[in-house]
Parts: sequence; structure tokens; C-alpha cells
Amino acid sequence: MALANKFERASATARKFTLEYLEQITNNFSEEHVIGRGAYGVVYKGVLENGEVIALKKLCWRPDTNDTEFSTEFNNLMRVQHPNITRLVGYCYHQGHELIEHKGEYIFPHVEERVLCFEYLKGGSLDKKISDESCGLDWHTRFKIINGVSLGLHYLHNGSKDSIYHLDLKPANILLDKNMVPKIGDFGLSRLFPSAQTIITNKNIGTRGYMPPEYIDKGEITSKHDVFSLGVIIIPIMAGDEGYFKSAHMSSQEFLELVHENWRKRLQATMLSHTSDQIETCIKIALRCVEVDRNKRPTIAEIVNELNKVGTREEFT
Repeated sequence: MALANKFERASATARKFTLEYLEQITNNFSEEHVIGRGAYGVVYKGVLENGEVIALKKLCWRPDTNDTEFSTEFNNLMRVQHPNITRLVGYCYHQGHELIEHKGEYIFPHVEERVLCFEYLKGGSLDKKISDESCGLDWHTRFKIINGVSLGLHYLHNGSKDSIYHLDLKPANILLDKNMVPKIGDFGLSRLFPSAQTIITNKNIGTRGYMPPEYIDKGEITSKHDVFSLGVIIIPIMAGDEGYFKSAHMSSQEFLELVHENWRKRLQATMLSHTSDQIETCIKIALRCVEVDRNKRPTIAEIVNELNKVGTREEFT
């Protein structure tokens, strides 16, 4: 009940929906409204009475379900408002009893339906957009995505007194609006840390491939966890799906030269000098982000500062 009371006191910035209303706008959460699936639930598309299209994340219910992920995501999203973070529109926390058949008997177990409602983003998730550098997104769009994700992460780490570490940053959790502006989403595994410190956990959560080695080997969590994940994201944005594999089998200089040359070939005469600087800066940032030694990785503030330098530079040559 304590958690239900917490949601009752939620800020007016998040609208409280009834389960009946959400069932109505999704045709009882029908398959035709499904737009995504994940380990913790199913995402549906619905339209509010004012015409706003929303995405509804309905968490799976099981008898052993607890509220940790729902509560964590809700509370952390209530703390953040930023152009590069998915906007929470509302929520539903429904408690009741449901008639089900169990071992030949009809029972009325206590069930909880939990739904988080977000702005609907037409561009879909970043993992559907990443492709070889020779095709797909143009360089301007890729740089905008890298910069936007970095700004969103910077806000999470430094935007308030307490830092929020995402801990599951990956292309599938980065959504794009109709103008290809990236927004970080899925805060189910995120954690709030009151100070910059190292936390030790004995449980690995997240997505393999985006976890830093100190977390896999020793369960250590710091702000450099998200920075490592950011580097793993930037590399395929720069060099396609095979980029991370290539980078692991080359020296940093060889990889930089390869990616830079591939972009030079693609852009040819349209590759201005500030574009060349942006490409080189992004490659160098990504490679530093995935350093095994976390002390060699940049902070997100340093990354944003470096991107600002090349992102705002005027082209005179």
C-alpha cells in the first residue's frame, strides 16, 4: 500500500490514468497496438482524448512480481525534464483481484497492473537506425544523435544534487523523435546516487556488451559505467554494426584512420574541415570511453565540452 500512496502523491506533471481508460485507448491492450517488447513488459501505442499519441509500457505481472523496476523508473523520471530524455506523460497503478483458474480451482489472487505512459516518438529506437557508415543516416544526423545522447547523460549525472546513473544505456533505449532528436529512455535499472562514489553490487543487471569490465568482474558502479556504454554506442554510429569488433582488433590510430577515411570517401567534396574535426573528435571520445581502466575514461562533462567545441565551430575554409 505504501507504494500506491506514493503514486497518489505524485507531481501533477504526470497524469494519473485509470486502467479502464488505458484499456479503452489500446483496445484492451490488443496485439495490434503493440509497438515493442522487452524483458519487463510490452509497449503499446494509444491516443489520448486530446489527440496526443503516447507509448504505454505495461509491466508483466507475475505472482512473484515486485515493484522495484516500476518504482525506480517512475521516481527517476519524475526527477528529470530534459529535451534529450523521454518525457513521462502519466501512469497507472491499479490494484485488485482477478478470477483465474489454478490447478482445477477458481481463485481470486491479488493482482497489480502497472503502466508508465510516455511521449510517442515517431523515429523509433536507435538500434533500428544504425548501419554501415557507407549508407543510412547522414553525418549531420549522426553527430546530432551523439551530441544529444551526451547532453541527456550529462543532465542525469550532473543536473541535480543527486546523480542518476542509467546503467542500461544502449541503442534500443535511445528513442528518436520525428526530427531525429535522441531521447534516453527505459530507466527501469537506473539508480540514484547522492554523491560521486563507487558502489559495489553482487548482482549484474543490464545488457552484456554495454557493461564495463569493472562492473562485470567486481560489481563496481561509478559514473564511468554509463560513459563506457556511451562509447559502445558511439562506435557503431560512427562505423556501422561491425565497428566495435573492428576497433577491438586495431590500434586506436588505425581505427581512427579507417573510420575517417571511410567518411571522407562517402562525403567526398562535401566534407568540410569542421566535419572532419567532428568525425575525429567523436572517434577519439568513443575510444577513450571504452578504456578498460575507468580512470582513463573521460567524464560526461568533459565529453560535452569537447563536442561543444567542434559542434559550434563555423566553417570558413
